[in-house]
Amino acid sequence: MTFTSFETILYQHLTPFFERQGFVLLPDKKQYRRTTSTGFQTVMLLFGLYNDETILDVTLGCRSEQIEQIAQQFLRNQVMSHQDAITLTVSINQFSDFQFVRFRIHNGEELVDACWKIEQFFQTSGFAFLTSSCTLPVLDRLLNENPAHPCRYVYNQLHRYYKGLIAAHLTRNAQFNNLIERYRNLLGKQTQNPYEQIQFERLIAYLHHYYPN
Repeated sequence: MTFTSFETILYQHLTPFFERQGFVLLPDKKQYRRTTSTGFQTVMLLFGLYNDETILDVTLGCRSEQIEQIAQQFLRNQVMSHQDAITLTVSINQFSDFQFVRFRIHNGEELVDACWKIEQFFQTSGFAFLTSSCTLPVLDRLLNENPAHPCRYVYNQLHRYYKGLIAAHLTRNAQFNNLIERYRNLLGKQTQNPYEQIQFERLIAYLHHYYPN
């Protein structure tokens, strides 16, 4: 199976399923996206050809416009990527505690079977997670409930410190000041980059004077 035929068959099978749930295929970004009142939800298809097999991984996530509008002022992402920045993202194998593994596909039959398993995952738990995780209280909980440990819903833990603080401030989390100290210390241990530390302090100062409507 060629890489092009793999991609074509993958989209042919999954697009009707996701379209029924209000998602739109963005082939250039290799993802399905559904706009919400607070941002968007996304399902990303990550695949690569290795020797005689294609490895397929699926991640799901959401963007909180309110959080990202603040966070992107302080993070070092390219300006062109600001509108696509995702607040939470997790692969389906991580989400399911590795009951799902990356799909290793060698032929069309295995690809169809993988698509069926992906649909089953979203019907049983994936869509429900996307719907609930778009709310600020849930974002605050997922980002901040275990501040001493890495958050599995954010690949870059430096970004977790920024977005976790923003979520805590927007929800008026009573632990906001404690989270400032916790994340400040963690950031200092993770990077000695003075620019990163200055930006983090700028965010803290900004939040102390930011009052959401």
